[in-house]
This record gives sequence, structure tokens and C-alpha cells, in this order.
Amino acid sequence: MQKTSTKTLYDYWNTLRGARSAPDRRDIDPTRIRGALANTFILELTDSNEFDFRLAGSHICAAYARELKGRSFSRLWHQRDREAMDTLVRAVTEDHAAALVTFEGTTAIHTKVQMETILLPVRHNGSTGTRLLGAMTAIEEPYWFGVQPILEQRITGLRLIWPDDVSTPDLARDIVAPVPHEVVYASGQSNAPIPMQATVFGRSARRYAHLAVIDGGRS
Repeated sequence: MQKTSTKTLYDYWNTLRGARSAPDRRDIDPTRIRGALANTFILELTDSNEFDFRLAGSHICAAYARELKGRSFSRLWHQRDREAMDTLVRAVTEDHAAALVTFEGTTAIHTKVQMETILLPVRHNGSTGTRLLGAMTAIEEPYWFGVQPILEQRITGLRLIWPDDVSTPDLARDIVAPVPHEVVYASGQSNAPIPMQATVFGRSARRYAHLAVIDGGRS
């Protein structure tokens, strides 16, 4: 986690959940994360089985130069990365992992900005399947930020932090390193179709979409 807003939200979420895998949405007090609110968002599951922004802070809206409330989170991502994001969202909503994503945003005139976002599970009406809490922040904010909207974004790195890693949350399992047109991350939790096998960094890995999922589980 490179940005203060990301760390602030994660630390608050982690403290709030206590021994639970996820806190309740009603427990969240915005005044406790005042310094991160401009970078904070909440997603909600729609009838079309996509996650839309229920609310988005001003910094996030500035990145796209538009209000994001009611807009699709899934469709922000390049078509090639959407299956990866869907898999990641399932790890958050079903397995209660915290997901850290870095990505590169590109504008219409091909200027670029590096961003980081975190996705965190929360309970709503007893379920973790319909709401997500998150933060999104520019790693280094360029001079044109807020004027030239991000029109395309590609994943550059993924990391999953499992809820049983309470004692060493910053170590997680494996930090995911980007490869050309691929992202590698530690999981072993996906039950999605696996079309082929691969070996990454000398370890057995499964292919899903354009991801190589390294077996490792929670050990």
C-alpha cells in the first residue's frame, strides 16, 4: 500500500471488523476516516449482476472528470481485464479477502497516471455479496489530473490479503508482479473454469482468462 488514504481505510476496516471476516456496513463512521473520504467509494450489486458506484469521493470523480454515482465499476476496466476483476471481486465478496490493485490510466491524448485501489468486504443485511468498500488514489498526481479524464485503464498488479493473516497483514501471500499482458497473484480460491496449466516462477499455476493463479492457498 503506497498511499496514506489506502492505508487509512484498510487500517480502519481491519480494526472495525475485529475477529470477524468483514465489518457491518452500519458500523462504518465516515468521521473516523475523514482524511480518506475524497478517495473512498462504496459499490453495490445491481440487478444486472454488476457492481456500480453507490458513492464516490471527489478525488475519484476527478480522475474521470465526471460524477461516478450510479456508473459501473466493472466497465471502467479494459475489456481484457474485466474477467480478472470479476474473479477478484468474487475473492472479496465470497472469500472475504482484501484486494489491492494497481493500474495505469490513459487519457484521450495518451497521458498516463498510475493509480492504486483497494477493495474490502462489508456486510449488508447479513451478506457480503452486495456491497464493497474501497479507496482509489493516484500514486503520483500529474498536473493535468481532473482536467483530462481517464478513458482506459489496465491492471499492473494485484495482491490478495486473506482475513486469517491478522498477525502479519502487510506480508500477505505473494505480491503480484505484472508480466506482459498478464498479472500473477496468489489465490487457489477460484472455482472458475481453468482452460490450461502453466508454471510461473517455478511453481504450478492455473490459467484463468489472462491471469496465472499461483497455488498456495492460505499457508
